[in-house]
Amino acid sequence: MTAPRRTGLDIRWTAEDCTRVPFEVFNDRALYDIELDRVFAGGHWQYLALEQEIPKEGDYTTTYFGERRVVAVRGRDGAIHAFENRCAHRGAQVVTRLRGNAKQFNCPYHMWCYDHAGNLLAVPQQKGVKGKGGMPDDFEIAGRGMRKLRTASFRGLVFGCFAEEPEPLENYLGPVALRHIERITGRPIRILGYFRQVVEANWKLYAENTRDPYHAPLLHLFHVSFGIQTPAMTGGTYLDADGKNNCIHVETDPDDAKDHALLVEQYRTNTKYRPDYALKDPRIIGTERSLGDSTTTVILSIFPSLVVAQVDNAFQIRHVRPKGPEKFEIYWTYFGYEGGSESEHEDKLRLANMIGPAGYISMEDGEAARLVQQGTRTQTGEHSFIEMGGRGAVGDRDTLAQEVALRGFWQYYRRAVGFDRAGANGG
Repeated sequence: MTAPRRTGLDIRWTAEDCTRVPFEVFNDRALYDIELDRVFAGGHWQYLALEQEIPKEGDYTTTYFGERRVVAVRGRDGAIHAFENRCAHRGAQVVTRLRGNAKQFNCPYHMWCYDHAGNLLAVPQQKGVKGKGGMPDDFEIAGRGMRKLRTASFRGLVFGCFAEEPEPLENYLGPVALRHIERITGRPIRILGYFRQVVEANWKLYAENTRDPYHAPLLHLFHVSFGIQTPAMTGGTYLDADGKNNCIHVETDPDDAKDHALLVEQYRTNTKYRPDYALKDPRIIGTERSLGDSTTTVILSIFPSLVVAQVDNAFQIRHVRPKGPEKFEIYWTYFGYEGGSESEHEDKLRLANMIGPAGYISMEDGEAARLVQQGTRTQTGEHSFIEMGGRGAVGDRDTLAQEVALRGFWQYYRRAVGFDRAGANGG
């Protein structure tokens, strides 16, 4: 007798408040396929591009929604259009460059021609040649374009959605995200560069990481030793009504330096607090903050795959792109602000050595995710333990010593992929 086929939604959850998360969710192929359909090709708004990346008619950039290739392009009407990068004829990838400018898009296989909105314009040899061949007489070009997405923008961030009638973007983002996006991209930005990083782990481990203030001053020696984020600082996590979107917000205070004794006690069992450390090149920290306030860290996570971040004076967009159950890519976009001096832009580029794939801080996040992936791969029936900050109801917390926002993510995720419909405990 053969065992019943796994569905992905038969994974068992043992705690309704998501203080326990089954390790199978990080490596189950059937569940991953459901995610690609219900999360990344469903009704969620997802990050497409920055408006500054496609300023002129015909400018385009390519990205991913899950593993689906998507194109965002500035049309002749000045609007931003988006469509799935797949020819309506035989399914070939149409746009093969990362970004560029095009008067039209031609599929490289059979040269079917599309406009900036993904509408089909022409089919070569549609009427045949010398009275032979061609498409049937009832073939119509109208309505046979590439699959279109809805698009909307907020403060220069462009989002797309596969749903015909998605909820308004600002409702989806929620007041916490709107406030922090307004603060970070509310003035004209200047794109400074890009990185791509591949992590050998499930994409949801990064969703956990960017909602987790508990790890930052423990995993990252640089954070605590150089005063970017410590357990003594003022901060917390702040969620939208659904629990899906979250912001870690940390502020410095002139009195933070008085907490040396507290930090010594907090780190007595490890060597992560090293106030004796100094940088050979001190320009990596201490640059004048562009926004002129006391905020030192903002990690804004928008379900399912966007992070808008400030760490010290480094600003980036991080776009998470799943590449299978056990691999994902982060596409980093670094930016400063128009009107800033060249030295200010140089400072921000230098800070990419701190926040980025090989940075003093972010490299450790990718390795931590990989270690969890390795440690949980074969642990069927086992689960994580997420009680830092308490059990039960999920909500805002004004402390960094907690993991409550992770449970907000998981509670929303369960609904999004259909665990609640499959049964209270999955299956």
